[in-house]
Amino acid sequence: MPLFNHFDFIAPVYDQVISPPDPERMRKLAGLPISGRLLDVGGGTGRISYALREWVTGVVVADSSIGMLEQAKKKSGLCIVCANAEELSFPSESFERVIMVDALHHVRDYRATVEELWRLVRPGGRIIIEEPDIRSMSTKFMAVAEKIMLMRSHFVSPTAMKELFQHANARVHTENEGSTCWIMIDKLRGG
Repeated sequence: MPLFNHFDFIAPVYDQVISPPDPERMRKLAGLPISGRLLDVGGGTGRISYALREWVTGVVVADSSIGMLEQAKKKSGLCIVCANAEELSFPSESFERVIMVDALHHVRDYRATVEELWRLVRPGGRIIIEEPDIRSMSTKFMAVAEKIMLMRSHFVSPTAMKELFQHANARVHTENEGSTCWIMIDKLRGG
């Protein structure tokens, strides 16, 4: 565990400084509305899942930053859990939708994280991962800046992210726009 958590430090101003993705686009990518729960892994202040809460039965925000979760507590309708993305203490197949927005590059072990996301989504469910595209120049500059700030960031290309989901019952689709990439993984029934 790092001595200094960058996200605890920026949590009080995070929602004012960092723009969330378009909630309507996230809603469409997630295939909402649904009857079921949504898990927002690395969800920080809950800024994304809060915008989606009316389209699902329940929302859980899981993050390792206490400061970010303190901000999420101020938003109604969110269940807050302090946890690392690699070790989420929910029963397998607990969620209809699992989202991870701009967070995969911050985890200690992205392979373990991806396996957790897969474990937690129900058959017939969907995982949506939104990440900066390391192939873009702006993301390359951001990666250097995060290294200078001693963040543990390690960016993964869209192709490498897609290859992490090699399950027989996984259908993977990617979309790119500018310096952003979305990976949608459907967990097919009967696999």
